Amino acid sequence: MERCMRHSPTYQHSHPFVHEVKLTTALKIRGVLLGWILFPIRITLATLFFLLMWPVALLRFAGLSEAERARPVQGWRRWLFHPIMIFLSRSVFYSMGFLWIKVKGRQARQNEAAVLAVAPHSGFLDMLVLCVAGLPTVVSRSENTKLPVIGALLEFNQSVLVSRKDPESRRKCVSQIRERLTSNGYWPQMLMFPEGTTTNGQALIKFKPGAFLAGVPVQPVLLRYPNRVDTVRWTWKGISWLQCLWYTASQLYSNVTVEFLPVYKPSTEEKDNPDLYADNVQKLMAKALGVPATNYVMEGSFPVTKMGGLSLPLEPPAGESLKMLKREGFTTAQMKMVMNTMIDYCHSGQGAMVTVDQLTNLLGLTEKQPAVKICSLYSKNDMLDLRQFCLSVCVAARLRDPESLLHTAFMLYDGDGDGLLSAADLSDLMGALLGVSQYNVAEMYSELTSRGQGTEAALYDLLTTHPTYKMILGEYFQGGDMELVTADGNHNGIPNGKAIRNNNGISNGNGVTQKKFH
Repeated sequence: MERCMRHSPTYQHSHPFVHEVKLTTALKIRGVLLGWILFPIRITLATLFFLLMWPVALLRFAGLSEAERARPVQGWRRWLFHPIMIFLSRSVFYSMGFLWIKVKGRQARQNEAAVLAVAPHSGFLDMLVLCVAGLPTVVSRSENTKLPVIGALLEFNQSVLVSRKDPESRRKCVSQIRERLTSNGYWPQMLMFPEGTTTNGQALIKFKPGAFLAGVPVQPVLLRYPNRVDTVRWTWKGISWLQCLWYTASQLYSNVTVEFLPVYKPSTEEKDNPDLYADNVQKLMAKALGVPATNYVMEGSFPVTKMGGLSLPLEPPAGESLKMLKREGFTTAQMKMVMNTMIDYCHSGQGAMVTVDQLTNLLGLTEKQPAVKICSLYSKNDMLDLRQFCLSVCVAARLRDPESLLHTAFMLYDGDGDGLLSAADLSDLMGALLGVSQYNVAEMYSELTSRGQGTEAALYDLLTTHPTYKMILGEYFQGGDMELVTADGNHNGIPNGKAIRNNNGISNGNGVTQKKFH
């Protein structure tokens, strides 16, 4: 993947998916002094205008039945309340220091383009584009309707709601989007952020097909923040949303440019293929922005790219774990010893899931903060799958040769000990080796079972001969392509010293010894 960096005395990105604000000493001092003055004033004003939007949103639908609420608002309810809501929305962002919004190009009418596709998506402050565009409808998580004020504003907007955890909700959402986009002006324009998550604007991640499903023309809209210091962007890794709020409110003012590009009319092929349509619009917008168009998507908490059905992380959590262990004084030899001890722990029958306190003890740490951080990299709670942690760290640190590592992984994830992997076992095993959960291994499991049963020998054969998986594992295990030689000697594939199973060559059941990585 192409990467890019921007260099200046005050501002630098390490790569297109991480956002860091780097300030000179003078700017830091000015930011602190202005922050203590401007931040409370601006937050108070923004909150006041935000709260004033609540009764306006409620009044718009007062007295309407459910059936009437399901239709576009027309008549006096629109011409009275809509301009008030636009004014209050703009006032919120004015209070935050966006004194001017520069607009380039012309916004298309609804009959010209039913969708406004906005990129890059940098954070919650991107919502200011709604003020410029006249409050088009949006798509939002259904859970947001339970939030004070936010829920009323989503109802005012007549947003399309979706629950990401409910497949039926997602299908209903797709149906609603198609219906609205093909309504010939019955419904107002929709605004979507096709990236689906926030980035630092240094690259466009793969567009989701939602805005392109109906095959209708879309208008690409570019967002730029041409400020000396970029304080707006909030990404998966880097400064937090609260820091964004502080840094932005601490500036005397912030610049933003909204550019409406010409309407993009899909070809017949694009109408039939929403993914192709999305990719072509992404490339067009990336070219206009002067940034790369990438195939990365956000899956869970990590940017990943897809290959052979597997999710390949841009930065596996094992890399960050290694940095923390090294900061704690671990040498390579010590890490190898600790990983072996942990694998023994998993084999002992004490269970693979450990708490932060257990991980702290297993690592021999004096403080548990590093263990807390490691757990947060792999899990959303304070429990960690020790197998995933150990195997991914072994891969990242090259602590074991690929053959022995695969053997150990197979033993750890052969759940019922029958020597065969189920699809769920394979998903967990590959998730451990690659460092992030794998949600769709159907393609890989089909390839595995086409070679017989899901045995260790079949898995080894798949990973060492199939072009795609050989390339993936070669990159992750060795940083390059794997070469194979015929095994002609004994190999103890259990470096932790415990002969859990005989591994003097791994037989496939037909007396044929497997090949080794070399």
